[in-house]
This record gives sequence, structure tokens and C-alpha cells, in this order.
Amino acid sequence: MDPGEVEYEPVSVKELLAEMKDTAELLIDLAYSAVLHRSDDIAAEVLALEERMEILQLRARMSLLMAARTPDDAEELAPVLGMVGAAEKIADAAADIAKIVLEDIGLPDAMREALPEAIETVVRAEIAPDSDYAGHTLADLNLETDTGVRVIAIRRDGDWITNPDHATDLRAGDVTLLRGVEDGIAAVYERATGTEYEPPVAVDSTIEDLDRAVDSIVLMKNMSELAVDLAYGAVLFDSEGVAEEVAELEAEVDALESRFEAWTLRAAARVDDPISLRGLMHLAGSTEVISDAAVEISEGVLRGLDAHPVVAAAVEESDEIIVRMAVESGSRLADRTLADEMVKTETGMRVIAVKRPGNEWVVSPGPTTALHAGDLLIAKGTRAGAERLSRLVGDPQTFE
Repeated sequence: MDPGEVEYEPVSVKELLAEMKDTAELLIDLAYSAVLHRSDDIAAEVLALEERMEILQLRARMSLLMAARTPDDAEELAPVLGMVGAAEKIADAAADIAKIVLEDIGLPDAMREALPEAIETVVRAEIAPDSDYAGHTLADLNLETDTGVRVIAIRRDGDWITNPDHATDLRAGDVTLLRGVEDGIAAVYERATGTEYEPPVAVDSTIEDLDRAVDSIVLMKNMSELAVDLAYGAVLFDSEGVAEEVAELEAEVDALESRFEAWTLRAAARVDDPISLRGLMHLAGSTEVISDAAVEISEGVLRGLDAHPVVAAAVEESDEIIVRMAVESGSRLADRTLADEMVKTETGMRVIAVKRPGNEWVVSPGPTTALHAGDLLIAKGTRAGAERLSRLVGDPQTFE
């Protein structure tokens, strides 16, 4: 649909906000995956999803303008408008990141080498007519349990399913976005499309400053993604403490960008074609926009403005929540790694960050990340999973 054709129609602001939140998070995920895996297919899906976001934000703005009739209404709805505007900025930044790939602006081959071996891959797979996945629900296929691969979104006849669940069926022609480690991805991709999966090839870099620049970009990416997750958590659960952590992350991204620029300029003197590094500069700028947007999402909380009831209602449309829990002395997780207690398997929660005493952050912690008493875990998942995690850390606190 052309955004120019959108007209006002009565629509649930709650549903719009929930879909914008899911879409913004998915756009960030896909945009960086397109860059890190050099995928034109994923980049093209980012641009298609950005068009959907444009329609959502227009409808949300129309509905909010119709709802504001008094000064009190305006005060209550101002933070909601801020969330809409921030989601739009995230979509624009994600599209700019995708264009780095589609327009071949220039990225060093070392980008792939910066990825940890165990990182999950996102790929685009179109369900072939003769695929044995066609005509079955995700519950029938049990993909995540059997292969470790999750269907994170489906594009069907121009419409998006951003949170497919066990009852969602797969149909021939569906464009699915799959997430998982490459061993599982290869098997699922072949069964879905009927063609062999070809993983991207990593290339070693021989320039130390370039390695540092790429590593800083990956860290900025992780921090920006975390900032967006925490920003929505701060708003949805009205937590000033979490909103302050979003602001701290944004400041750290700014500091990282300064160091990144210095390393990139040094590296430019040692590469054959300095123009080939333009994509890195574009990527850093878009990443900063995303972290700035995260602050905008949580700004109302920082300024003491109460969240509109529609925001609290919107979170109920999502299966995932964000929780913050402290590891207590003597708990099962104290002085253990995430792998030791199989946290993700046992609880279904994904630990997205660990804040150590002294304000040290570990973003995107891995299986070998050790936890200690006093560490603050930021985790994302279902409410039932949050209850299971609280038993492991010995801290029943959540954002509810």
C-alpha cells in the first residue's frame, strides 16, 4: 500500500503501539543482520517493513490527534506521541543501514569476522510449493525444539506477521525470517526452500585499527538494541531506574562512536581504497540515531510524566516482557555461568545484559558469562519464564 493513500479510520491505538514496538525491534534485528551477513535479501525485507512502519505511524498520529481534546489529554498523550516518533526514527535508521548493503556503499570484509562463532543467524527463506513445511503450523513442525531455529516473522501477500506463535501456519509462498545458529539454519533453510544454504565466508583483517573499529561497531549495535529493549520496558512498567540506564547506554554509544571515528580514520591510511570504509561511517551514524530514539521512548518517564493507560494495555499484546533481577548471595546463579544453570533452556528467558557493581555492563552475555552476587540481570521473555528466572536468582522482583 502507498502511504499516501492512508486515510483516517477508527483504530485501536493499543494495537498500533504494540505492532510498532514489535516492528521497530524486528527492523533493528534485520538491518544489522543484513550488514553483518551481507544479505541483500534481508536488506530488501527491511525496506518492505519500513513501509509498513510508515503506515502504522501515520495511523497512530491521526488517532492520537483525534483523542486530544483538553490540556490534560495533551499532557497524557505527549509521551505516546514521543514513542511513535521514536519508532519512526528507528525505522528510518534501519532502512539507512539496509541501504549500505543494497547500494554497496562499502564495508570491510572483516565485518563477518567480528561475529562470535555461536551468534545466531537471521536468514530469509521462501516456502517452496513442495516444501514439507507448507500446510503445517509451527506447533506441528516443532522447529525451535528440534532444530533451535525460530520463525521470527512472516511476510504473506504483502502483510506481516511479526509475532508468529504455535498456531501460525506456513503456506507456500510465505517469506519467512528464520533465526538460529548456522547448523540448524542450514537444515531448515533447505527443507523450506528446496535449495542449499550457503553461509557467508569470514575474512581475516590484517589492520589492527580496522579490527578495533569493527569491534566497536558491534558493541554499539548491541548497546543500541539493548537500549531500545530497556526503553520500552521503562515506559511499559513506569521505571525511572531503567529509563536512567537507557540514558547511560546512549551516552556510552556516543563515547564509542568517538573512538570508532578515530580508529576508522587511522585505518583509512592503511587500506588500498579508503572509500570502501564509507559504509562503516554510515553504520555508526545510524546506530547513534537508534540509541537516541531509545532515550526519546523513555523520556516521559525521566521527566515524571505518567504513562498513558493505553501504553500499559499495549504490552499485553506482546508475549514478551523485560525484567530486571538482582543475583542474591547463595542463589543458584551466584558464581555460576549462564551455561552452568542452562538459564535459557530452563526458564525460556534471554539474558540481554548484566550490570556489574560499579556500573560495568556486559551486553549480549554468552553461555560462559559468569554471574556473581550483586549482579543485575536484564532479561526478556514471557511472564511465566520471568517467574522461573526469579527462583534461580533468588529475587522475586520484576517490573510488574
